[in-house]
Amino acid sequence: MCIKVQAQEVYRFDIKEDIGPNSWRTVKNAFDRAKEVNADVVFIEMNTFGGMVNFADSIRSTLLDSPIKTVMYINHNAASAGALIALAADRIYMSRGSSMGAASVVNQEGELMPEKYQSYLRGLMRATAEANRRDPRIAEAFVDPDVDLPEIKPTGKVLTLTSKEAVQYGMADAEVNTVAEIFEMEGIASAQVTTHRITTIDRIIAFLINPAVSGVLILLIIGGIYFEMQSPGIGFPIVVSIVAAVLFFAPLYIQGLADNWEIALFVLGIILILLELFVIPGFGIVGILGIIGLVCSLAFSMVANDFFDFQISQPGVLLNSFLIVVISMAVATVLMVLFGKSLLNTRAFRRLVLQDEQRAVEGYTASLRNQELVNREGIAKTVLRPSGKVEIDGKWYDAIALDGFVDAGEEIYVEKHENYNLFVRIKRPGQNA
Repeated sequence: MCIKVQAQEVYRFDIKEDIGPNSWRTVKNAFDRAKEVNADVVFIEMNTFGGMVNFADSIRSTLLDSPIKTVMYINHNAASAGALIALAADRIYMSRGSSMGAASVVNQEGELMPEKYQSYLRGLMRATAEANRRDPRIAEAFVDPDVDLPEIKPTGKVLTLTSKEAVQYGMADAEVNTVAEIFEMEGIASAQVTTHRITTIDRIIAFLINPAVSGVLILLIIGGIYFEMQSPGIGFPIVVSIVAAVLFFAPLYIQGLADNWEIALFVLGIILILLELFVIPGFGIVGILGIIGLVCSLAFSMVANDFFDFQISQPGVLLNSFLIVVISMAVATVLMVLFGKSLLNTRAFRRLVLQDEQRAVEGYTASLRNQELVNREGIAKTVLRPSGKVEIDGKWYDAIALDGFVDAGEEIYVEKHENYNLFVRIKRPGQNA
């Protein structure tokens, strides 16, 4: 059957990866570009085993709502979420030997998820098939093994259709060997074809949202905060932490994963931790809440959700996100314990943070007022881990504990003054400074 369509412009792109934020971004950008070039037909070549239902639903909606005719070419596989997207196209063609179906919702171990997940996807399948005048019962059978279709599948089995079966039961329009055959059948053989190109920005975003890269960025965020607290006022570590945070959140925000409230939760977590370290004596509920806020904000940002509703996300992704965050923080902690002190003392680090030793023979002089504080006694007003606040003669000063840790209220004495910092030790009973 040949349908004559006077199409002058065809916009073509592929879906050949797991359905997720990257594929959703590709589809969104492709349809925007298709509108800009006044395309008459959007041609999509698909080969996917599925992916995240929420992004598949967004792609499905884009196809259904598009005023431009959509032609889907299934070249080998349209499984799971891919089947849902394929059914949203106006026309479906399949290469010989291809298959479509098997759309039950499973976790990352391949186990079936509870009924509420299956029910949601069944509804999407039925609605999508009905929208394009395809059999909703067959579409539902892609998800539900209990749908009774004795002439097509055994009871208790999820339906997967071969290319011949899909054409036979009206779920696809034809079985083909080449793209040229599809263009001929659609009457667009002489049309101008524009192929969608993935930009450098798209590749950078795809790289940054890779879970392994996200883990490294989390490590840099935590490490930057740690080194900034170890060397107050130097600036470079906190710059690293901020840059890493921007690189972590920005691509996820662009992809529609990270939301404003998750970024706000991250900032709040940092503030609470800093308050606990430098203002509130001891380490209690404020610090714990800060750590929880930090961990949750990073994990939630990597998962599609509707303000704590994670049902729209692929099952198991939330747990994996928490594992990435926790493991990255654990690795950062181990590295800081093992190499933190030696890194702070390296010449390269001191140059980066402008902490080279300043000697009097080179023309440098220390603040006279602070220099006079050497050997003076005082009280730790906050916990020093190792930096914090001390009080000497009724005045507060920034200080660094040479013992590594000083609890609030401990008596201290100033051992030395370097680079505008007071270095203090705990005053032992009976000790004179």
